Amino acid sequence: QVQLVESGGGLVQAGGSLRLSCVASGGTFSTFAMGWFRQAPGKEREIVAAISWDGSRTRYAESLKGRFTISRDNAKNTVYLQMNSLKPEDTAVYYCAADRISIITTTARDYEFWGQGTQVTVSS
Repeated sequence: QVQLVESGGGLVQAGGSLRLSCVASGGTFSTFAMGWFRQAPGKEREIVAAISWDGSRTRYAESLKGRFTISRDNAKNTVYLQMNSLKPEDTAVYYCAADRISIITTTARDYEFWGQGTQVTVSS
């Protein structure tokens, strides 16, 4: 069973930055496609970014390109989400997810394993 634990969320002012981390255990992390999703109150969960097992491919929500960067360190079983120029509308619970089958995917239903989420709040 794969377990994912996110960290790095918190309260930040608009224009600030945060880096989220997600550590995986219980599986062969270096073979997983990984993704970050977010869910704001009253809204559906949406893709933020995805990365292939080797980090060679990335995908982003169109609206977030240029502000968010996904990366991974397979030696540390960790995937990161660097978030810059944060806006109040980025406020949400951020989840990481792992998929053992896809090379890379932005579809939530493709992901088998999910973390508990970390809250990001951006004040204006």
